[in-house]
Amino acid sequence: MITTSDFKTGMTIEYQDNIYSIIEFQHVKPGKGQAFVRTKLRNLRSGSVTDVTFNAGEKMEQAMIEKKKMQYLYNSGEFYSFMDMESYEQLDLPSERLEYEKNFMIEGMEVIVIDYKGEVLGVQLPEKIALEVVECAPGVKGNTAANATKDAILETGHKVLVPLFVNTGDKIVVSTFDGKYSSRA
Repeated sequence: MITTSDFKTGMTIEYQDNIYSIIEFQHVKPGKGQAFVRTKLRNLRSGSVTDVTFNAGEKMEQAMIEKKKMQYLYNSGEFYSFMDMESYEQLDLPSERLEYEKNFMIEGMEVIVIDYKGEVLGVQLPEKIALEVVECAPGVKGNTAANATKDAILETGHKVLVPLFVNTGDKIVVSTFDGKYSSRA
């Protein structure tokens, strides 16, 4: 059991029959009344973010999350297959669970699979990943007024805004956090 005074960013807790990750928290002690803790929690099953206020000192269970390093193998349409790097066991995840992550996954890349008591909650990608641009319009000469960008389609099918100097066939680094262009590879 942990209390609200033990909260740390990134900690996982069990609350109302769900598993949450603490995104941010703030201890508040008003001039009058009892102290409380204002938190922003991410539901690890659905991905939704919720604001929750706890009384100071409230107790709850800490959720012990297991993280396994796995390699992404292939996509069969409705399932994404992963392989454990140590035991060579394979795991299939439904594509609905990876709606955002599939924009950045390429075959052979290493990811971290998040597991809670045998239930696979999702996949954690590296912060940045290098992907090849498969389609983009050529940059127009002289169109450099202020941070001019153009659309580019990456090898995974994800569409991203890139600077004018990026061409088809270039490798670029994309942030998996917000899906935006970061730099050339």
